[in-house]
Amino acid sequence: MLVKLQILFVGRPKDDHANALAGEYVKRVNRFVRCEMLEIKPDRSEPWPRGTNTVRVLLDPSGRLLDSAEFARMVEKAATESRDIVFVIGGADGAPEQWRKQADFLLSLSPLTLPHELARVVLAEQLYRAVATWRGHPYPR
Repeated sequence: MLVKLQILFVGRPKDDHANALAGEYVKRVNRFVRCEMLEIKPDRSEPWPRGTNTVRVLLDPSGRLLDSAEFARMVEKAATESRDIVFVIGGADGAPEQWRKQADFLLSLSPLTLPHELARVVLAEQLYRAVATWRGHPYPR
């Protein structure tokens, strides 16, 4: 069950504390599966890797709200199908329409507006929670 998780985001990380916390959760995810968090340029035409073996998830305010259990099931399903997951967080102006069209799933973390750095923390923590859940780790209790 080798799966790779990526968090791609637009915009320079400015808050050292939020970045450290997001980095800590990514480090924890790496105990179980490969995970990386990378900045991408907003003028990049396509953030998604080529091929069909990747689940493309775009964070979007109009996306579907999932609770932690549903999110964990989505991650586990992709992992059991040996599919990588790429999460993309757009910039201050959102994501280009082309990215939305190419996404397999639009995900909303909250109906609240979150700073992008905080969105990375929330997403990274939920990924750790999801991976820990299907690996039987006690963290999610």
